[in-house]
Amino acid sequence: MNIQIFGKNKCFDTKKAQRYFKERGVKFQSIDLLKYGISRGELTSVKNAVGLEALLDPKAADAPLVTYLAYDEDKLEKLLEDPRLLRTPIVRNGKLATVGYCPDVWKTWT
Repeated sequence: MNIQIFGKNKCFDTKKAQRYFKERGVKFQSIDLLKYGISRGELTSVKNAVGLEALLDPKAADAPLVTYLAYDEDKLEKLLEDPRLLRTPIVRNGKLATVGYCPDVWKTWT
């Protein structure tokens, strides 16, 4: 199992996700989205698992702008340009992924 947690340092749900895996002794890699971002391949893999709409943080300032973009490729490009638009935590386990705090799904991974 190769768990990656993409999140923001000040995100409460990201901290809860890290605690969830730590308490169960599951090793994970933590990536600060605002500092390092996410690659196109990783974001595409997550999009294929959860859908594009799940990735967008509705509380982000520019979220309405992204929803009005016509093409999914343009929306994906905007999310890559500005990781603040992404809902966190993004938790990946190979081709499986979740967005937000989803302990019920993670339980099936361990």
